[in-house]
This record gives sequence, structure tokens and C-alpha cells, in this order.
Amino acid sequence: MNPLLQRLMKEATRLTRNGNLQAATEAIQRALHIGTPQTARPQPAPPAQPAPAATPAAHEADVIEAEVRVVDTTPADADAEFAYVEPAEASEAGEAGPEQWRDGSFAHGGRTLAYKLYLPPRAPGATATPMPLVLMLHGCTQNPADFAAGTRMNDLARAQGFAVLYPAQTQHANAQGCWNWFKPQHQQRGRGEPALLAALTQFVMASEAIDPARVYVAGLSAGGAMADILGRCYPELFAAVGVHSGLPTGAATDVMSALGAMRNGAAQRPARDGAMPPVIVFHGDADSTVHPRNGAAVVSAARGTDTSVGQVSEGRSAAGRAFTRSDYPAGEGRNTVEHWLLHGTGHAWSGGSSQGSYTEPNGVDASAEMLRFFLAHPRAR
Repeated sequence: MNPLLQRLMKEATRLTRNGNLQAATEAIQRALHIGTPQTARPQPAPPAQPAPAATPAAHEADVIEAEVRVVDTTPADADAEFAYVEPAEASEAGEAGPEQWRDGSFAHGGRTLAYKLYLPPRAPGATATPMPLVLMLHGCTQNPADFAAGTRMNDLARAQGFAVLYPAQTQHANAQGCWNWFKPQHQQRGRGEPALLAALTQFVMASEAIDPARVYVAGLSAGGAMADILGRCYPELFAAVGVHSGLPTGAATDVMSALGAMRNGAAQRPARDGAMPPVIVFHGDADSTVHPRNGAAVVSAARGTDTSVGQVSEGRSAAGRAFTRSDYPAGEGRNTVEHWLLHGTGHAWSGGSSQGSYTEPNGVDASAEMLRFFLAHPRAR
């Protein structure tokens, strides 16, 4: 890493620690213009039909094995908020970038998080052109490879030229591999998992040619609940949010209230304070794991005090699965929100592949619709 780039990254970590993500993102953006970012040793492209989800025991061995190494911060580096992952090899500037499916490891705040990163093929001369990034948060008992297979998000990324980041929750943090959306310390800016995931996102933004105005987050179930938290905690980082079969921020404060919210809908009024990016919500009306009232609560919280009448339309997927779509356009003092109620669908990613867990292949393509929504809502520069 050249000295100027290193100084900019150190400044970004200091700003992140102080909670100034806007300035940190601008520092990262400046860093992106200093030559071509280093890249890790490319791996073969993922097969068209990846293997099904690993068992919990195999999960740890699968996602933590990495092609990169963690460089720990030293005690003298007092401003460092997170550790960097040193790329194994650097690519030549201007060289065509092959499709990549990487394993990595990231350290922040005393925790180490494994992740998988998909990078689309890049044309010669385009390797430094900023591209969108989607942070994808898996549900309980899932892992990044399983979630990528089930959502088919990498197929869309390959076709449309964007990066996809899949962090892996550890069994140490949650025995079922769930993001801890129901604990107060993981519902706040600058703490717990929101801070960890925001720092990981910023690391990837600095390591790759990512457009800071087009960074998005989406998730399923517990991942959807954490995506909603990230959008509320870091609206200057994430330009839009996708919540599939998730719950609203503040729906629970412990395991018992979480189970109650999942079974019956959020028992308390979701948090409405603070800015929130545009939100697209998918939820099956036959979901017996996370009650569909939670999807409506995410929409309500995202709309805030807006009481305007939405634009409601009915439709069917190519396979005949019915849905009701409600659009709430942006206006003075209100945000853009979409709500897709999936009729006859349970706790599953709509339009996903049967090669992954928790999918409904016959439903409307949630991945494609989320991407369409995301790209229509870049963050204001």
C-alpha cells in the first residue's frame, strides 16, 4: 500500500471511530483515485449451481478458510478502528479483471468475521471504474455460499457489473448463526454488529473500486432485521435497504420478546426517529416463522409520519405466484418505500434457486426487484 493511500485509510478509520461516516466515506473515495486498488488472488468463478448449504459443523470450516491474511493493528496505531486484510497479489493496472469468488477474514472491535466477496468480470481499462456494492446478510442456519446460491444474486452481479459482499455470522456469536438483531447492543450505531458490518463494508469500499453513492444492504429473516438496523444506523453509508421476511428495528430487546415478535408481529411500536434510506420489503403472507405483520411494520417505520395513500397493484410471477405490491413514492419529508406481499409464500426468498435453503423458486424474483430498486436510488452526493 503506498504511503498516501495508507494515510487516507488511517484517516478513514479515525473518522469511522468518531462516528463521522460521511467524512470517512469521502476519505475512502479519495483513496480510490490513487492508482488501481490491490486485489486478492482470484479464485475460479462460482459454478452455475453451487452446492447446498453446509451443516453447522461444516459451516465454520467452510467460510473461515481464507485466501487472504489479516494484518493486525499495532498498539501504537491508536486511531485504528479495524484491521485490514492484506491482498495476496496485486493486479496490473488496466488489465482485464476476471470473475472472482473470494474468501476473506476481517477484524474489528475484538471480533473476526469471515466473508465471501463476489466481483464481476471487468473489461480491460475498466478495473478502476467504481461499481455498486450490495451487502447481503444471510438468515439463521445459513452461510454465505448457501445464501449466494439461493438468492442468485451473483448471477445478476455478473450480468450487471456490481460487487456482492456476504459476511458470515459465527456460531460463537450466535449458536444458530443468526445476526443478533434482538439485542439492544446490536441495534445501535457505533456498537456491536452494526459497527462491525459497517466497518467491513467500508473496508471493501477501500479495497475495491466501489462507488460510495451506490452501496446497498439486503437480508433475509434475521439478516433482513439487521439490514433494517444498518439502514437506520448508517443512512449516509447505505443508499437503500432490502428487507425480506424480516422485522423492524426495535421489535425486540431479548430472546423472549424476539420470539413473541416473530410469532405475533412486533409487540412495541418500532423506532421512527432518525433518517432512513429508501426501503423495499418482501414478506410472504403464509410465513409461519416471522409473522407478515413484521413486514408491514418495517414499511410503517420507514414511512415515518407519512400517511399518504400508496399505489397498490396486483400481479403474478412467471410461475403464477400472486403478489400485492404497494408503492409509496418519495415526496416532501418522506422516503420511497415498496412493499411486496407474497401470497401463499412462507419463510423463503421469493424467486430464489432450490440450490439454496429457504427459497421459493416460483415466486416473483426478489433479487432482481431489489436490484432494480437499489440502482434507482443512489445516495445523494
